[in-house]
Amino acid sequence: MNTPLITADLVDLDLDRTATTKDEAARSLAGRMAAAGRVTDLDGFLADVAAREEQMPTGLEGGIGIPHCRSAHVTEPTLAFGRSTTGIDFGAADGPATLVFLIAAPAGADQDHLGILSTLARDLMRAEFTDALRAETSPERAAALIRGEDPAQAADPAAPAADEGDADADAAGDGAPFRIVAVTSCPTGIAHTYMAAESLDRAAAEADGVLISVETQGSAGFERLDPAVIAAADAVVFAHDVEVRERHRFAGLPTVDVGVKAAINRPAELIAEARRRAADAPAGTQPRTGTDGDGDDTAPMDRAAGDSADGFGTRLRTWLMTGVSYMVPFVAAGGLMIALGFALGGYEISDAPSVADHFVWTEAHSWAALLFQLGGAAFGFLIPVLAGYIAYGMADRPGLVPGFVGGAIAVTIDAGFLGGLAAGLLAGAVVMAIQRVDVPAALRGIMPVVVIPLISSAVVGFLMYIVIGKPIASAQSGLTDWLEGLSGSNAVLLGILLGLMMCFDLGGPVNKVAYAFATGGIAVTAPSDTSLQIMATVMAAGMVPPLAMALATTVRGKLFTRTEKENGKAAWVLGASFITEGAIPFAAADPLRVIPSAMAGGAVTGALTMAFGNTLRAPHGGFFVVPLIGSPLLYLIAIAAGTLVSTALVVLLKTGRARKTAVAAGSGSGSATAAPEPAGAAR
Repeated sequence: MNTPLITADLVDLDLDRTATTKDEAARSLAGRMAAAGRVTDLDGFLADVAAREEQMPTGLEGGIGIPHCRSAHVTEPTLAFGRSTTGIDFGAADGPATLVFLIAAPAGADQDHLGILSTLARDLMRAEFTDALRAETSPERAAALIRGEDPAQAADPAAPAADEGDADADAAGDGAPFRIVAVTSCPTGIAHTYMAAESLDRAAAEADGVLISVETQGSAGFERLDPAVIAAADAVVFAHDVEVRERHRFAGLPTVDVGVKAAINRPAELIAEARRRAADAPAGTQPRTGTDGDGDDTAPMDRAAGDSADGFGTRLRTWLMTGVSYMVPFVAAGGLMIALGFALGGYEISDAPSVADHFVWTEAHSWAALLFQLGGAAFGFLIPVLAGYIAYGMADRPGLVPGFVGGAIAVTIDAGFLGGLAAGLLAGAVVMAIQRVDVPAALRGIMPVVVIPLISSAVVGFLMYIVIGKPIASAQSGLTDWLEGLSGSNAVLLGILLGLMMCFDLGGPVNKVAYAFATGGIAVTAPSDTSLQIMATVMAAGMVPPLAMALATTVRGKLFTRTEKENGKAAWVLGASFITEGAIPFAAADPLRVIPSAMAGGAVTGALTMAFGNTLRAPHGGFFVVPLIGSPLLYLIAIAAGTLVSTALVVLLKTGRARKTAVAAGSGSGSATAAPEPAGAAR
C-alpha cells in the first residue's frame, strides 16, 4: 500500500508558534517530515531547499508559498502544510504567504516533483480550496482536503464517503454512473492542459451521475490512466492541440475529439456529446489496450480515424502543432543563449572562432562566444525537430527517422522552415502508406526497426534532394527577399496581421503559427533586420492580452468576478513574461468581449513596433530581455499603447453589458435598484 502524500502529522495549523521567516518555516515543516521518517538528514535536506529558493522565489500570488526541491535525503514524495496568520515572506509580489506547502521529492524523481507541483497548482486555482484550508481547524481534515479526499471521512471514518453516497444515489436512480476518461494536451503543456482538465473535472462534478478520470499530457510528462479505468469507461474525450500520446489505449471507445480550448470553454457540452455517442455506439464496444489484433502497431492518427468526426484540416493542424510544440524549447533555449552572447560580447561575437579551439576562462569574450555557439547548436536542431515530430504526430515513432532525415536535408539545401514542414508531412505520409501494406508475419518483428526506417528514409531523401527540395528552397528564398523588401505601410500592415494572429486564440494554433513564423526568421546565423522586427512585433503583441486584463481588473474591478480579479494579479507576471495564455481565464468567461478587445490592442502594438523599427534577437523573455531590444523605449510605448486600447475596450464592453443586465433585472422585478451581475461572470 502506498504511503499517502500528506498525513495529519505533516500539517501545522499554527505555524506562527515556530516560524516567522521562510527558513524557520522550512525547518519546522521539514522537522515533521524527518519525524515521520521521510527525510533522513534534516540539515542536508534544508540545504537543498535553500539552494532551490536561491534560484527563484517560491511565493505565489494570493498568499501562498511553495518551497520545494529534489533531494537525496528524501525517501519518498512528501508534502507538508503549514498555516500562518501573520504571514511569511516567500518573495511574492503581493505580500507574505499564509499558506505554506513544503514539497519534497527523492533525488532524480522529476516526475514525482513536477507531478506534485502541477496537481497542487490546479488545486490552488480554486478559491474554495484555499478558503477551506484557511478555515480548517483539524489537521486530519486539512490533510484529507489536500489529498483530494472528503474531509468528513477523515474526521469520522464511520461516515460514508462522498463517492460511496454518489454511487448509492446512482444505484437508486438509473444504475451505474456514466464513466468518462479524458486526455488533455497543448503545445506548451502548461496552461491549457491543466485548465482543460480542471474544467472537465468541474463539469463532471456538476453533471448527474458522471464520473471522469483525466490524463494530463503536460510538460511534466504524464501518468497513464490505469488500464482498468479505461476498460471500465463508457466514452473518451480528447481535448488536445498536439497528438495524444499512446492513443491506441482508447481505441474502440466512443470518442469526442476536440481542441483543448473547447474543454475550457464548453466542458458540459463535451460530456453531453460523450453520452450521446456512447448511446449511439454498437453494443459490446470495448477499448483495446495494446496493438491491433494482427500485431500491427498502426499510426495513432490512423487508428482514431473511424472514431473522430474531425476532418483532414483539423488533423493537419494537430500534426503541425505537434511539431511546433517539440520545437519551441529548442527555440527558447537557443535564442536566449544567442541573445546573452550578443549582450556580453556584442554583435561581432558571431565571428568569434570556435570555443573548442580557443577558450580563455577569464575572458568575458570567450564566455560570450560559448553562449552564442551553444545557442547556434540548439538552433541547428529546429527544422529537423519540427519535421521529425510532425511525422511522429502522424505515424508515431516510426515517423521519427524519416522526419529527422528530411528535416536535416531541408537545412542542407536551404529549404528552411517551409522545407521542414514539407519533409515532416512527407515522412509521415510515407510511413503511414508502408504501415498499410500487408506483410508476412515473419517480417512484422523487423518492420518498425529496420524496414520502415530504411524504406521511408530512402523515399523521403530522394524526394527532398531530387524532386521537391529545390522548388521549396526557391520559395523560401523568395519569401525571405519579400520580407526584407517590406517598408513603410507594408511593414505596418504585416505588424497588424501578426498582432491580430497573436491575440486571436491566446496561445492556440493561430498564435503558434505567428510565433513559429517569427522564430523561423531569426533561426539563422545572420537574420535580416526585417526578421528581427517581426520577432519583436510578435512578442510585443503577445504580451498585450494578459497585461490588459490585469489592468482592467485593477481599474474597474467591479466588472469582474472575484476569481477573475485573482487571475488578474497573476496576469501581470504572465504578461510581463510573454505568456499570452494568462488571458485565457478571461476569454473563457466572456469571449465575445475579451477576444475582440485583445485583438484590437494587439493590432495597435503590432503596427507601432513595425513602424518604430524595433528589433529583437531573443525569441522569448518579455520585459526581461528589453535591454536586447532595438529602441527599447519606443518598444515599451508600443506595448503600453496596445494594453491601454485593449483595457479601454474591454471595460467599455463589459460596462455596457452590466448596464443592460441591471436594466433587465429592474424591468423584471419592477425596480431599477437590482444589483448588476459582474460583467465577467459566466452565464
